[in-house]
Amino acid sequence: MITKRAVSSAITTDKIILGIDPGTTVMGYGLIHVKGAKIELIVMGVLRLEKIADHALKLQKIFEKVVSLIDEYKPDELSIEAPFFGKNVQSMLKLGRAQGVAIAGALSKKIPIQEYSPKKIKQSVTGNGNASKEQVSAMLMTLLNFKEKPEFLDASDALAAAVCHHFQRKPGTSSKSYTGWKAFLADNPNKKG
Repeated sequence: MITKRAVSSAITTDKIILGIDPGTTVMGYGLIHVKGAKIELIVMGVLRLEKIADHALKLQKIFEKVVSLIDEYKPDELSIEAPFFGKNVQSMLKLGRAQGVAIAGALSKKIPIQEYSPKKIKQSVTGNGNASKEQVSAMLMTLLNFKEKPEFLDASDALAAAVCHHFQRKPGTSSKSYTGWKAFLADNPNKKG
């Protein structure tokens, strides 16, 4: 887990954003504090789940970690990376479940959520939607002024989701966020099981 203070941005506001990179082997998380024209890194890290064999227990740990992060850091919003379609349908299903329980954790605490595609996150942070995870991490190190490379790129991916959300929230624009399952499912009928 890396903690640090950090750098500037163009939006004047004061809020904490929790970013999540969902996964059932490693889940990344990152929190930023937007204060006026500055973005500060609060913390980033990972929840390692590879030693847990039972998929349901992994999902429980993800839910508990998200709720714990919310209780500890009191974020105003959650930004989460959307699953991308891969060749392995089973992996996609597991990733979708991981994302779902992370969203459920936020919604259980009445935290608005916003989902971004991996390409949108990379584009927002680096200017290149096809940037590598290493390029995203390097850009975040510059933007947020921290020196220690994260052990897992899942942590910097989660941090990138939070930074992307901040960059997308320009003054005077609206972005969709949800405070309950009913509102989320109304706009995302394909997420219904």
